[in-house]
Amino acid sequence: MHVLMVIGGGLLLLGIFVLFGWLWGASAAGMALAAKCFVPAWLAISVINMWVGVVHAGYSLRAELPILLLVFAVPAIVAGIAFWQYSRV
Repeated sequence: MHVLMVIGGGLLLLGIFVLFGWLWGASAAGMALAAKCFVPAWLAISVINMWVGVVHAGYSLRAELPILLLVFAVPAIVAGIAFWQYSRV
């Protein structure tokens, strides 16, 4: 359940990034740039989530790495699709 909540939070954060890209750039290019800027920010948040799981929840690094991959990949793929769509306009 926690994994789904983190992925949902990532998708919500992507929406916020794209919204601010529209507000600052008022164009599809601004939204594409915001989607591209989301990926490193989401990577940092995902790694922090993994670190909390290892240090505070007591999971091993080996157990947390596949979860990190899943938590990072889903919103990053959606951001890549958004970047592709907005950069075509």
